[in-house]
Formats: sequence, structure tokens, C-alpha cells
Amino acid sequence: MNSERFAGHAWQLIHLPAQSPALHMALDEVLTDEVAAGRRGPTLRVWEWASPAVVMGRFQSLRNEVDMAAAQRHGIEVVRRISGGGAMFIEPGNTITYSIYAPEAMVAGLDFQQSYALMDSWVIQALGELGIAASYQPLNDITSPAGKIAGAAQARRGKAVLHHVTMAYDIDADKMLDVLRIGREKLSDKGTTSAGKRVDPLRSQTGLSRAQVIERMIATFAGQYRLQPGQLLAHELDKARALAEQKFATAQWTAAVP
Repeated sequence: MNSERFAGHAWQLIHLPAQSPALHMALDEVLTDEVAAGRRGPTLRVWEWASPAVVMGRFQSLRNEVDMAAAQRHGIEVVRRISGGGAMFIEPGNTITYSIYAPEAMVAGLDFQQSYALMDSWVIQALGELGIAASYQPLNDITSPAGKIAGAAQARRGKAVLHHVTMAYDIDADKMLDVLRIGREKLSDKGTTSAGKRVDPLRSQTGLSRAQVIERMIATFAGQYRLQPGQLLAHELDKARALAEQKFATAQWTAAVP
């Protein structure tokens, strides 16, 4: 079923130079809406980060999730995405993030758990080819015997579904715990002092560079499905830049749930 749902489409790959956190949030909204409107085909976008960030879920409380004083001290921008789920700690070079924008028909008849499993299936295969015994853990995690590898989030807008994943290539656990309040609570609850036991970076499991891991992931996708190099169209970028400035970079949006 999984391969049939993916294989029924011609996919585009977008892999641009580094962008600001707010622009990434805006691109997710714009490209999802473009697919929903039928102006863009199914797309896989691999992110490159221009600066460190905390990306909060749509319904998370800024006050409860993030220590803003610590974020400012480390020069970390806090942004809010359009999908639900938990906060993600991002540093350029230390994370691998990608989005899938697909027609709603691709997940027709699936509940959220089935939809997550479908969207994660290809990357779990890619990780397997890298020697990692990865598996999907409901609702939104990808794990291995060595620890959690990635967290996913999803949103359905109009006639499209957005599925995006952040994977830990490497991680500064101390800095993450300094900035994310929820991370401190989880570790405290478990009597654990090291975040390394909760999130295991891909670097330690593969021995490959971040670029090599991304290259292998894309190759796995392209080996199974019709994937062609794509590009961000001028009107999409213009719309995303305006949306980043007017919405995603504003205090009103970031603190929408105070």
C-alpha cells in the first residue's frame, strides 16, 4: 500500500541554500497551499538552516516550552510552525529536516497514525540501508535501539497534507536542555541526567557526514519513486517572504499561545 500511494505521483525535489527559520515556516505554508490548489505537484523539500532555532508546534505554549532568556543568550530564534507536535531544537549542521507536500488523496482513508507511518516509510528504509534498525513509533517518532532519531509533525490544509521531520544528526544536549523546558522535565521524570540517552545522533550511528546522509536519503527516495529536480517558483518565494515578515517572524504569531 505504501509504495503504491507514493508511486502514483511524479515528485519534485527542492533543496535550496540555507534559509532563515521564519522563511522555512512560511515555505511550508505556501508550498502546502500550492499543492492543495493544484498549482504544484507532490514535493520533497530538504531544508538547510541559516541560523539556530527552536521550532514550536502550533498549539504549544511559548512560556511552558522555551526558556527565552537562554534562547537569547545562545542566539537562538524561536519560531512557531503550522503543524502540531512538540518543540524541535535546531542547529545548522546538526539536524536534517525535510518536508513532504502531497495531495490529500494520498492519505485518503488513513487515520493520523497510518498517515504518519506512510509518510515515514521511505526514510525508515533509507536509514536501514545506512545500517540503522530504525522503526516508526506512534504517533510521531522514528527510533532505533540506540535511541530516538527523529520527530515528525503533520498538518492537513485544504486538499493537501504537510508532513515534516527533523532528524538529529548531531546534538548539543547541554544547550538543548538549557533552552527547552520540556526536555528538562522529561529527563527529570526519568531520573536521567544525559539527553544523549533520549536522542541518538545519526553521526554516531552511521559515521557519515550530514551531506552524505542526506544524499543517501534522496537516493533511496529516487530509487523507489519518480523524483526529479525541482525549483521554488518566483511567486512562491515572494509569497513566502511576505508571509515570513508579516506572520512567522512576528511576536504575535510566536506567542499566539503564551
